[in-house]
Amino acid sequence: MKKTYHGSCHCGAVAYETELDLSAGTFRCNCSICRKKRNWLAVAAPEDFRLISGKDMLGEYQFASHKLHHLFCRQCGVNSYAWGENEAIGTFYAVAVNCLDNATPQELIASPIAFIDGLHDSYDTAPEETRHL
Repeated sequence: MKKTYHGSCHCGAVAYETELDLSAGTFRCNCSICRKKRNWLAVAAPEDFRLISGKDMLGEYQFASHKLHHLFCRQCGVNSYAWGENEAIGTFYAVAVNCLDNATPQELIASPIAFIDGLHDSYDTAPEETRHL
């Protein structure tokens, strides 16, 4: 069941609300940026994501295919969400689970984690090794 979560960067300049069902699953990816940031993400549909504050504080980083917009707070540097386009699901938001201010430890512990092989652009398969993700 979806719940409204409030998310933010470290300094609080960037804040958002999103409806997510964490029990439906989260993911970790092995692409170069996700591996370096140790991203733990959940996907939200555009209608389930609202930026509350901080649009003017957002910096953006793109690489490779430029399909994903990696956003970060220009004040504290935290990447609390990204957005992108995918042929299968259309526009989506990738919300950093660790930036959900009102997610309880119990909800996070119970959230299933899928591993995706973004390093090889194989988003429907898991990489051979996941222990480091």
